[in-house]
Amino acid sequence: MTGSTASMPLRVAIVGCGIIGLNHARAILRHPDLVITALVDAVSEAATALADQIVAEHGTPRPAEFGSLAAALAGSDFEVVVICTPSGLHVALAEEALTAGKHVVIEKPLDVSMPRAREILTLSQRAEQQGLLVSVISQHRFDPASKVVADAAHSGGFGRLTSGVASVAWWRSQEYYDSGDWRGTWELDGGGALMNQGVHTVDLLVWFLGRPVEIDARTALLAHERIEVEDVAVATIRFDSGALAVLHATTAAYPGLSVRIQVHGDRGSAIIHDDQLEYFSAPDAGSPDSPGNIAADLLPASEVRGGDRGPDQFVIGHLRQYEDIVAAIREGRAPGVTVADAFLSLAVVRGVYLSASLGRPVLLDEVLDGALDDVVVSTGVHA
Repeated sequence: MTGSTASMPLRVAIVGCGIIGLNHARAILRHPDLVITALVDAVSEAATALADQIVAEHGTPRPAEFGSLAAALAGSDFEVVVICTPSGLHVALAEEALTAGKHVVIEKPLDVSMPRAREILTLSQRAEQQGLLVSVISQHRFDPASKVVADAAHSGGFGRLTSGVASVAWWRSQEYYDSGDWRGTWELDGGGALMNQGVHTVDLLVWFLGRPVEIDARTALLAHERIEVEDVAVATIRFDSGALAVLHATTAAYPGLSVRIQVHGDRGSAIIHDDQLEYFSAPDAGSPDSPGNIAADLLPASEVRGGDRGPDQFVIGHLRQYEDIVAAIREGRAPGVTVADAFLSLAVVRGVYLSASLGRPVLLDEVLDGALDDVVVSTGVHA
């Protein structure tokens, strides 16, 4: 990848002007080397509303509004396309932007379809050779707590990794699912509690513990109506290292509780609770005489469980990833989160759905290489 030598701010087009688009806009506008010049949404009112909010909150020049990415490419100048549409539309838009020579940032998940995800994986490899960046949002990899745990897990600080526990216990009302025809559909949402709400937690679990080998899962729809997908998913995952993990994701945990990830080894353990470090113990990180919880010694108080992170915590997570993205473009290097990273996490989510649908464990390789694509279609769970 060749680097950009331009000193001017990078111009950004946001495609998809809903809630996620607003969160991206707020993060982008806090970065001194980014400026939003175009907003794209098939619903013109959504683009107008986001433009109004951008001007009201930041006093910046009003971005141009377009009904399609093709119109934006023809009518505005920008270097970066940020895709915040329903998940099932990600790959087609990414291909359109890359063909036009733009850097691309894709909101999670990569897509909802493994065949389409393979397409964007191939496209991203070609784009890299042309000096273009493609990154997928996985902002929690840039959380200070996540980085501390990943460093310990990867360096052997916890000893041999033995197990993990990951839980997303959230609540989404029936009104949430009724608010858009695409919500709760296999075609555009790609799944329920795990694909939409739990994919970041899956990504962290894989980042911490390594490459999964086998997945055994069950899913259910227990607290909602008029949707095709699950609101509860549970799975056990076996990793290449031999470590075992338990995964749980739900949007049926009223009134909505927390996200919690535990990583355990034979010499240390860590717990992350709602993105903050709750517990950390590793022999090389603290005094041998006090091998207990040293979380408070590792991070600022705001990043340790119970610390006040302020009202814009969600924006800060995206901003941290945008700092990496901008640096990667300027320096001509790969981003901290690549399409290959997102492809692996998507395969784990798809593996959960396949295992639940087929009623048996599945090997991750069966998901990655497409061996189960035909089976997916025949069972009614979209590939």
